[in-house]
Amino acid sequence: MKSSAQSETAAAEWRAGWPVVMAAMAGFSFYSVGSYTTGLFMEPLAKAFGWGRAQISAGLLITSLMTIPLSPAVGALIDRWGSRRLAIPGTALAIAAIAAFGLANGSMAQWLLLWTFYGLASLAIKATVWTAATSNVFTAGRGLALGAVLCGAAVTQTIAPVIAERLIAAFGWRQAYVWLALGWGGPVLLLVVLFLVEPAYRRKGQPGASSVAAEQKIMAGGLGFWEAFRNPPLVRVGVSTLIFMFLSVGVLIHQVPILTEAGVSRSHAALLAGLGGVAGVLGKLVTGWASDRADAATVGALTLSSTAIAFLLLLEPFRSPATIVVAMIIIGYGAGTKMQITAYLTSRYGGMRNFGKIFGVMASLMAVGGGLGPIAAGAVYDHFGSYAHLLIIGIPGALICGLLLFRLGSYPNWNAQADALVSAPSPERA
Repeated sequence: MKSSAQSETAAAEWRAGWPVVMAAMAGFSFYSVGSYTTGLFMEPLAKAFGWGRAQISAGLLITSLMTIPLSPAVGALIDRWGSRRLAIPGTALAIAAIAAFGLANGSMAQWLLLWTFYGLASLAIKATVWTAATSNVFTAGRGLALGAVLCGAAVTQTIAPVIAERLIAAFGWRQAYVWLALGWGGPVLLLVVLFLVEPAYRRKGQPGASSVAAEQKIMAGGLGFWEAFRNPPLVRVGVSTLIFMFLSVGVLIHQVPILTEAGVSRSHAALLAGLGGVAGVLGKLVTGWASDRADAATVGALTLSSTAIAFLLLLEPFRSPATIVVAMIIIGYGAGTKMQITAYLTSRYGGMRNFGKIFGVMASLMAVGGGLGPIAAGAVYDHFGSYAHLLIIGIPGALICGLLLFRLGSYPNWNAQADALVSAPSPERA
């Protein structure tokens, strides 16, 4: 349990760092717009160009394939320059990229090029950027702070499908892309410019002793980049992340078609998708609060395993209006916590010395899973005419994800290591 001193430290961190949390949450919400609205654009794009759902989802795979080699490099840039210098231009480019989807002309090559542009822009506003900015400001209250930041995705999951559906109905799918880009991205860019402030040691031209000492301490406390690949807890976190992202993103991207297949109207399906987003917000905050007070790996194991129940409830003969609602709440809750759990466990078991690069690898695994999942879900539907096989595979898959996080062991004491390394005499002094 958290001591009173730790509680006071966490409260002080929140008093100083809440603007960073607000800006990072807004930034991550905008990053998630492209993914959580794709399902709403599938039917209009299919009618306009005769594309299959796997073809429409192929853009997500292109983005993910770009992320795999480039995320660790982006993480290295964050470790060197900080998050702000990537987030501002990245947000501006992402606005242009989402608006550009409205220029689709029926050419699959052009569609993939548009997603390539979006993929390059989104590298600078991925979770690594926002979690690194937050982790550099928060220590005692890091779990809840990360939960609040990553609520941005859950907020998007809650309201973006409804907004996209209404924009498409009112203006058509082309204008809907433009309104989503400008109406969502513009305010986010303003918040990032005003409030995403880096710690003192990140700011150019401030070489004071306290800033240097802070930088030395952060850089000393943690694993080397290649050491992380030999660290059993981090390897298990990575495998769990890959599998769960494959399953959860595949289901979330296709959740509206899955629900309409179950007999739910398109408008009600969008509302149910929003309900899952509300559950995701709750999941992030509850998980963040629990991670600051208990073993985050155990919390994650229980959360991810419970998703198996949701997949079961969406299958016949268990499926009913009531079980569909329950299933969407569980899926939203579980999916909403995965990235937060991964970020938190990476910072605890890997430290902050190379957090950007290490979490960049985790982001690559998320990209692989998140890119292949929607393609596989679309291929399952195109081949079988149903999503049932995807849900059946998801049941044991979710249980495996939970088991991988169970009993990871105690967190290393990186602060003690950092203090020892920073205070140790240099060879020249010796």
